[in-house]
Amino acid sequence: MECLAIGSLPYDNPQEAIDVVKKYFYNIPFWPQLAKVSKNEDMTFQFLEGMPSFFISENFSFDTENENFYEDLEQFYIDYEEIIGNNNLDLLEKYAISENFSSTFRGFLDLAKNSKLAKGQIVGPFTLATTLTDKSGRCAIYDETLREIIIKTLVLKAIWQIKQIKATGAKPIIFIDEPSISQLGTSAYLTISQEEVVDMIKEISDAIQANGGLSAIHCCGKCDWSAPIKTGINIISLDAYAYAQNLSIFNKDVDNFLKQGGKIAWGVVPTLDKDALEKANLELMIDKFDKAVKYLTKKGISEKLIIENSYVSPSCGAGSLPKELALKAMELTKQLSDSLKERYNDN
Repeated sequence: MECLAIGSLPYDNPQEAIDVVKKYFYNIPFWPQLAKVSKNEDMTFQFLEGMPSFFISENFSFDTENENFYEDLEQFYIDYEEIIGNNNLDLLEKYAISENFSSTFRGFLDLAKNSKLAKGQIVGPFTLATTLTDKSGRCAIYDETLREIIIKTLVLKAIWQIKQIKATGAKPIIFIDEPSISQLGTSAYLTISQEEVVDMIKEISDAIQANGGLSAIHCCGKCDWSAPIKTGINIISLDAYAYAQNLSIFNKDVDNFLKQGGKIAWGVVPTLDKDALEKANLELMIDKFDKAVKYLTKKGISEKLIIENSYVSPSCGAGSLPKELALKAMELTKQLSDSLKERYNDN
């Protein structure tokens, strides 16, 4: 059973981070997000490069009142249609993730040359649209135009990664990091329907798949997993240390998802609970994984079906952890992967 990682690491040296990926995640490497190198590598900021009429203030804001806003917007849509409709890869470079926004991407591509699969990521459209605002402070999710800008920018960021990864010979997996969908349906977003959010994510997932990638969604909170599954995503990734039982509530959706080729990334290694991680060992992680699987088998889902369609991972990114604990989480994830491979004779 292969292991995946979510994204962030607490390093200020890009090569040190790449070395960790090479050591523990060589079968499915990922490019680390290093916010300690630059604020540009923060999850919500990293994918804003090239977004029309976006500027930095106390809040992440669009300058919709700027005299150039509609001109910028028109050019953005022209570019988008040329890239998507005519596969203009030269123009796609305009929306690349530059080295100023990822210090590890080039090193990651070197690792991908030796792998069958390689993992990229983007922030999720719902999470980003509930973070960004217009100048009046109104959330972008409530403005149809700003919502479209966000979705289409993230599509371009995902496609650009796919093209780069495919050039190494590896098959791309693009994770859509959506922590905020755990808030969907709460009082904070009562006027946002599940269908709207499903459509937002589906547009990006469809684009990932149409360009030869596998699409994945990660949520580290208590989530209504029927929504991500409705998007046609290939992989769902959860904090299975804290919320494995929550997934079993949606057992019928999960059963159909697995039968149609979907996969689960079980985040059983705790990165959001420092005390739990300090106490964690391989035996405890195996026990956590077994309990997570049993929540589904007790609902009638085939254990064989689950195991054949599973990855293991940390529960979330490790960027906020001390280095020694982040390294422990990566080591435990690899040890758990190796142990489960041996158990299930997975070669």
